[in-house]
Amino acid sequence: MRVTGPGPGVLSAWWPLALSWLLMGLEMPLIAAVVGRLPDDELMLAAFGGVVFPLALLIESPIIMMLAASTALARDARAWHRLNRSMHVTSALLTAILALLILTPLFELVVVDLLDVPQSVQGPVRTGLIWMLPWTWAIADRRTRQGLLIRFGRKIAVAQGTGIRLVGTTCAIAAFALSGSPGVVVAAGSLSVGVLIEAAWARWAARDLIVGDLASASADDVPSDLGALLRFYTPLALTPMLILAAQPLGTAGMTRMNEAVMSMAVWAPLNGLVFLLRSAGLAYNEVVIAHIDDPGWACALRRFAHKAGLIASALLACISLPWLAGIWFEDVQGLDADLSALGATALWLAIPIPWLTFMQSWCQGRLVAAHRTRAVTISVVCFLVVTGATLAGGVWIGAWSGLVVAVAASTLGNGAQLLWLALAASILPSNEGNPISTSSITGNRTGKTIEAP
Repeated sequence: MRVTGPGPGVLSAWWPLALSWLLMGLEMPLIAAVVGRLPDDELMLAAFGGVVFPLALLIESPIIMMLAASTALARDARAWHRLNRSMHVTSALLTAILALLILTPLFELVVVDLLDVPQSVQGPVRTGLIWMLPWTWAIADRRTRQGLLIRFGRKIAVAQGTGIRLVGTTCAIAAFALSGSPGVVVAAGSLSVGVLIEAAWARWAARDLIVGDLASASADDVPSDLGALLRFYTPLALTPMLILAAQPLGTAGMTRMNEAVMSMAVWAPLNGLVFLLRSAGLAYNEVVIAHIDDPGWACALRRFAHKAGLIASALLACISLPWLAGIWFEDVQGLDADLSALGATALWLAIPIPWLTFMQSWCQGRLVAAHRTRAVTISVVCFLVVTGATLAGGVWIGAWSGLVVAVAASTLGNGAQLLWLALAASILPSNEGNPISTSSITGNRTGKTIEAP
């Protein structure tokens, strides 16, 4: 990919973060490939991919945007310590919520009544959630420090940490599998081990920044008190919460449609592939936040997002060809022929998602850099409404597989989210984040683009 002006700088700023997300994206396909070859594979994949992982993601969602917040705000020691304290308090509360879900009647309310999970899957779900208890706090701690590393130009350390995490996860998968542990323990336990290892690396890599660069840095545009910090971060925290609410919402929809257990079993391998190809787009959010105010970067950042997104979607389109999809689901992921056929049927519906993700990151990063975080939350409300309406329509009609409807709902929801983000970015004042017009999301060079001097 070739871009002019600061384009090579865009590539150098993006690739370490993209590599980090790519390595992280390999985790779920690796786990699904191993669990798919263990006893009770369909049951264990349904428990982990359909219930455990979506619920764990939903509970930890308020701290997912700590990476963006730390990248945007961690500019001096005072801002860092306030952000770090907030992270620890939030992580403790979220871990307590997960423990209550496991140990109290909340489990029956959420898993049995709301999600309508089949009885055969309920036991493995509880076991998997127990193994996910350390996950939330470890995610929060490493993302907060990764934002610090990105802010001070140490993106390579982020990719190195994810590589170490993948090695740790792989070793944990092997250890759990060789010990004869159930598939859901192999999946959830190895995820927690990998994230704990990465969090330890991020702490080590950022240790000198906290006592060095931050202590000598000064900033004049970060939230100056706890109230300002909450006004900045609360909309960001709500954003992934609403997005990830679609995960258990998708599970609830699939359990009420045709081929329920099969759909839940294929959901993790399919979602892992889609995440792998959209992960580089998720990494682009922090690149935009860090560089949108650099002179001459706005147009190059937009062009890069558009082209990279098209390439990623084209790769997913190639993999969606029946024979390649069969290789992925059967040979790589270890699914049987029926599950593979179901996954191949649904996969092509996800082709636009990688491009949508890049363009969402382009618009969202600019809004966060301008401290317009409420617009990001509203965009996710659009995502959730469209996703929920599509799932409800699938349940009501009752003619399609739950997996097909869930993938279609995700694609339509992401499209609605991008439209709102583009609209919100187009009306930014000219002195905030080099605003764009809505025409820029299509890569239309004839559209009028407003840029700050």
